[in-house]
Amino acid sequence: MIFEKHYLSDSMYNIPQVNLRGKVSDIEWQTRISLAAAYRLVVLHGWDDLIYTHISARIPGTEELLINPFGLRFDEVTASNLVKIDIEGNKIDPDFPYDINPAGFTIHSAVHLARHEDQCAFHLHHPDLIAVATRKEGLLPLSQYSAFALASIAYHEYEGLAVNPEEIKRLQDDLGTANFFMLRNHGALTMGKTIGDAFMHMYDLIMACEVQVKMQHNSDGIIPVPQSVIDGIKAQANVVHTGTTGGQKAWPAMLRKVKQAYPEFDQ
Repeated sequence: MIFEKHYLSDSMYNIPQVNLRGKVSDIEWQTRISLAAAYRLVVLHGWDDLIYTHISARIPGTEELLINPFGLRFDEVTASNLVKIDIEGNKIDPDFPYDINPAGFTIHSAVHLARHEDQCAFHLHHPDLIAVATRKEGLLPLSQYSAFALASIAYHEYEGLAVNPEEIKRLQDDLGTANFFMLRNHGALTMGKTIGDAFMHMYDLIMACEVQVKMQHNSDGIIPVPQSVIDGIKAQANVVHTGTTGGQKAWPAMLRKVKQAYPEFDQ
């Protein structure tokens, strides 16, 4: 019997190295560091999906966005190799050695066009997100985490791979002003005025979905979060998870966690 042998070339193991330190503005570099940290946090939490899903961030004061290089694992994303694009998904530097996933960018272009006040869109395919988004009733008021999300949640019906430009308007209309966006049969997306805020929103949403999935086979004796609490929790969440006392307090701790685990991420 003859076995066909396949060999991986050295190029499969080596990726182009990019160093933008000192070559971009301070605000862009800080955005790159935070966004690269967000990608590494996804890996540390076990939320990644091979090379798929995206976190995008607007460079403050511009209409330019940063997004992951398509083809790299999230633990290979660094501050320098994030791809800078315009709102149409075109690379600012056509000679940059990485490209983006056009299918994935459809969702991000839609939400960034609609939400100029928000810096970051955080999209994942975590199984518990998909499980809850796919259920007809969606997210249920079963935990404090779910209360945070239910105070600002929206849903979008599945239309297949996000490659249809006509879906952009429907995505925008469905998102509205919500910070938590359940994508039926697909996953979820969170928005944030900073990268840290978007991360905290996603953390809350995944925790809420994990709790719900754990409880779905044992509904006896469940005490739901009262609607009156959900109605009033948005203002409380703004204190807990954003501003100087919440999300922005947690975010430096997350940066330290990433730096300890991945010393090279901010290169």
